[in-house]
Amino acid sequence: MNRVERIDEYVRVRRVLISVSDKSELETLVPTLASCEDLIIYSTGGTYERVATILGDQASDSLRQVSDYTGQPEMQGGLVKTLDFRIYLGLLSEPYNEAHADDRARLDADLIDMVVVNLYPFRSVASRSGADPEDARSNIDIGGPCMLRAAAKSYLRVATVCDPGDYGSIVDEISNNDGHIRLETRFRLAQKAFGHTAQYDRAIADYLSERSFEDAIAPYEVIT
Repeated sequence: MNRVERIDEYVRVRRVLISVSDKSELETLVPTLASCEDLIIYSTGGTYERVATILGDQASDSLRQVSDYTGQPEMQGGLVKTLDFRIYLGLLSEPYNEAHADDRARLDADLIDMVVVNLYPFRSVASRSGADPEDARSNIDIGGPCMLRAAAKSYLRVATVCDPGDYGSIVDEISNNDGHIRLETRFRLAQKAFGHTAQYDRAIADYLSERSFEDAIAPYEVIT
């Protein structure tokens, strides 16, 4: 039932989800995205504020809060923002699958064509002078890797952008192809995204394996 047989070489970018820890270079990407016909950008927290600043008067036309789309407010501290069935339905469903289309219609869910996500800076925080296990633990990203993996799994349809260094080439491709992203580009972006999440998880695993249980619980009052 879920085996894909038909795909599009070019996918028009109509719905984009942007949620980034590193907000550099967004001014390179966002105006081009916003110029695409009928495009909506879904965004979260501080990223939403940054994108709104870049768009200025255009923000009301093309920018939406993820929480408004999902109907769920962000958890305190931004701990849960994008882990929502409606989001993942839009990332993982296929346009030529009638059952998937029925699911989207049931929840009025959009196909998401591009995800722009980078992750909490675990490695840099954990290695910072004076950082303790709680500093490291609180910078383990959950929603970001989930979105990158879901989008990259769906590279047949979804563009997965995890590196601000790629924004310029994405802008060129969208500009040169009337708002579309090629299948080869989506594949290359998926390769990069899975490499990025693998390195991220490796850094977390290495950090935890290098600590004793006593070190790991040292910052806390343990209630017995």
